[in-house]
Amino acid sequence: MQSLELRFEYPDAKTADTVMKALDPDNGGYVSTVQQDNILIFRMEAENAGSLRNTADDLLACIKIAEETIGLGAR
Repeated sequence: MQSLELRFEYPDAKTADTVMKALDPDNGGYVSTVQQDNILIFRMEAENAGSLRNTADDLLACIKIAEETIGLGAR
């Protein structure tokens, strides 16, 4: 089993919460998310590196859209 953890820091807890809520519908069963104040921690597992990469790519694309939607722009 392969695993990956990604951390994203936001300007404040409200922004982090907004991004987390925007991603919840897409993450069900694939990515677990924990919020620690203004930091989001995404954890995922997959049977192989290819599947893990696909999950991470999808997550990153969704994060980008959520951030752009709330006016954060490119990271």
